[in-house]
Amino acid sequence: MQTDPNVTRLFLVRHALVEPGARATLYGCLDVPLCRLALAAEAASYRWLAARLPRPARWVCTTLSRTRATAAAIFAAGYPETPLAEEADLVEQHLGEWQGLPHEVVAERLLHPPHPFWPHAGEERPPGGESFGDVVGRVGPVLDRLAAEHAGGDVVVVAHGGSIRASLAHALGLTAHQALTFSILNLSVTRLERHGRDWRVAAVNEEPFALPAPHPATA
Repeated sequence: MQTDPNVTRLFLVRHALVEPGARATLYGCLDVPLCRLALAAEAASYRWLAARLPRPARWVCTTLSRTRATAAAIFAAGYPETPLAEEADLVEQHLGEWQGLPHEVVAERLLHPPHPFWPHAGEERPPGGESFGDVVGRVGPVLDRLAAEHAGGDVVVVAHGGSIRASLAHALGLTAHQALTFSILNLSVTRLERHGRDWRVAAVNEEPFALPAPHPATA
């Protein structure tokens, strides 16, 4: 629980793993479902998140169902069910005509050399879509507004790898290329703090670990 009225904390959670067919493509902001086969393997991660995330907190997801489904799974794992607000500008990068195409097809259409750790460069703007720099431009104002609206409190944001990298770019003043070097794993937590007008990065990509199963009650 947050106790410093001068600090606002944002806990950014990347959604769970999506279904295998989508992972074979650049799905961008397509509304693809979570992987049902991964649910059992991810159970310990959901329990970790339910224990790790602050209580109470304002909860935010995006307009894509995979973020709402991830939040629902965290609630089912033990976090008190909380209303979810939607923020459309925190969705994943819109890849325009490339969305849904296999990775090898997209590689043939690049106008810029790919990023060392991402299929395309930060300045690459697919036809009908947006560059990663554009994502940074729309995510930053949302973070500033959430911090202002919930000053001194905690906010949990269930979002996407792209919008979490964009959040780091906004907080640290990074270029799109620099921000794409961050690894953001599914069901990991990235923590940002707003101190007055300044952002501080408290942690990046906290990985879930297995919590021991509760002992059955003894008579």
